[in-house]
Amino acid sequence: MATVFHNLVSVEEALEMIEAALNGVRPLGVELVKVGEALGRTLAEDVVAKTAAPPFDRSTVDGYAVIASDTYAATEETPVALKVVGKAEVGHVYEGSVTSGGCVEIATGAVIPRGANAVVMVEFTKKTSENTVQVFRPVSPAENIAQAGSDISVGDIILRKGSLITPREIAVLTSVGIEEVPVYRKVKAAVFSTGNEVVEPGKQLELGKVYDVNGPTLTAMLAEAGAQADFHGILPDDYQVMLERIGMALKTGYDVVVTSGSTSAGFGDMVYRVFNELSNGKVLVHGLKVRPGKPTAVAVAGGKLLFGLPGFPLSAMMVFMKLVKPIVMRMSGITLSTSKTVRARLPFKVEAGKGKLDMIPVQIVTTGGYNVAYPLLGHSGSTYVLSVADGVVEVAENREFLDEGEEVDVSLLSDRLKPADLIIIGSHCPGIDILLEMAGLLETKVVNVGSVAGWYAVKRGEADIAGTHLLDEKTGDYNLHMLEKLSLKGKAVVVRGYARRIGFVTKKGNPLKIHSFQDLLREDVMMVNRIRGSGIRALLDVRLAELGVKEPFKQVRGYDYEARTHTGVAAAVAHGRADVGITLEAIAKHYGLDFIPIADEMFDFAVSKQRIDKPHVKKFMETLSSKKFAETLEKTLPGYHAVDETGNIIGDI
Repeated sequence: MATVFHNLVSVEEALEMIEAALNGVRPLGVELVKVGEALGRTLAEDVVAKTAAPPFDRSTVDGYAVIASDTYAATEETPVALKVVGKAEVGHVYEGSVTSGGCVEIATGAVIPRGANAVVMVEFTKKTSENTVQVFRPVSPAENIAQAGSDISVGDIILRKGSLITPREIAVLTSVGIEEVPVYRKVKAAVFSTGNEVVEPGKQLELGKVYDVNGPTLTAMLAEAGAQADFHGILPDDYQVMLERIGMALKTGYDVVVTSGSTSAGFGDMVYRVFNELSNGKVLVHGLKVRPGKPTAVAVAGGKLLFGLPGFPLSAMMVFMKLVKPIVMRMSGITLSTSKTVRARLPFKVEAGKGKLDMIPVQIVTTGGYNVAYPLLGHSGSTYVLSVADGVVEVAENREFLDEGEEVDVSLLSDRLKPADLIIIGSHCPGIDILLEMAGLLETKVVNVGSVAGWYAVKRGEADIAGTHLLDEKTGDYNLHMLEKLSLKGKAVVVRGYARRIGFVTKKGNPLKIHSFQDLLREDVMMVNRIRGSGIRALLDVRLAELGVKEPFKQVRGYDYEARTHTGVAAAVAHGRADVGITLEAIAKHYGLDFIPIADEMFDFAVSKQRIDKPHVKKFMETLSSKKFAETLEKTLPGYHAVDETGNIIGDI
């Protein structure tokens, strides 16, 4: 007797029925695997960097480690002569120090010696004797130096939960010394083809027979979806054989069984009856409202999924893509994606080309119906930029620059550009990572470009939120002055964030007894500074001015030794390149440094008024103002704490 189709259901209804039958479709478990074996797996937890990358200040070129100010007068006609006092090689630390008028010959990748704050490329020098070199071009502080933590800072979430591990992610993981990662267990899937007319490819094809297309194809599609898929051959149109073979697959640890053929409501098609027997009558679907693909069966047996797909290959593949693949990928912790190339605008001018084909990694923000490609301008040794990049912009060698607002083609690195629930552009802070995790805002685009660039992103309508910690040198307040400075009153608000304790950091025991800004003026003290535009740099300049310092480059040793990150400051002190710096307490504790508190700086959030009522922005603000976030922040990050106004609008109400 022929089996008739039960009520036909839509794909959406089928997905809902599977979800209900399994009490939710979720990853099946977590296991640790070696990084070298993690290709194609999905991260089950955020991965936090416990080591900075690079771990020390290193040269990015062959040349000479110098004090930048010694080269300012250098030209091709009037070169500056410097004394070569030693040589720094890769893998070996030069124990001496660079003083004014001296330099150290240095190889690419070697540790920058104490006292030096820049490297002159060998191409712009000429050695005139064993101990003398001429410099034909000036360098600026930090030029040709990859500073400690400039790529990845300690405590950074370098890869997020749910990330698919590709060779790019493996590069990031190994760059910070990670050996094993937690990944979701692979879905174990058994594949069967059915039908007396189906034969194995390679065999003689008799009249009325067809080659088995579905078996190898569905096995490959399951593997592509992240499953561990095994093909178990072709089953005859024999009820008992099907029942035994499919039943055995369920008993031997497979999570999913996929069959093709024998699903139509005909006399010889019996997969429905086999599924009905194995599931004790719990067949969820017998017929889909799709074409091609109507003859589809789905059942749940002992928590295991059974998919019976049509025998025609196109139908089988269509149903697989619409129904099976989403389920398997969710069980594997993977998000569906599609390949794409997009057009995007640049938010600012970028120098590129100049005789070489430039490939610039970018993060893409979609806003107002167009894409904005934020260039990730890291050095050649950077690995982190690729882990967060959405695509690459290629710039022809005959170009000199890409202009602000110029449209470019972006070749995506992933299958498709995922729209973000929330867009945060601005200064980086690990407190944001904690906040997003607690709020469940995992589909957030975070673009770390600094506080000022974040404010401009809000002004242009590209960002929902910008992280900011800019000090007003006139009032001593943080961030509120930017509303007036950028003419954003009435267009944006400042939401109070949280406090981060900053202070002096020194070697353990504070050997030089540094306790105040006055100590920075001592001849025996070498400091490490932060870059221009940073909140700490602004605070330092205010305090030095209060002491009557008018020429800090001359009066403060190391004033022009600039670190791009808080980690870079701590690393410089820990590695002996400086005696003191100003950074966050949380970073100081990680490096085992003494910490002398100076003040609390406020890390706030600029929010576009047009986005203030956006659900994901509201969720962000609600979580920010919660007691749980305050407790977690203080417990997780030393020196961080919420304040009375945390989560409240404090500017342009």
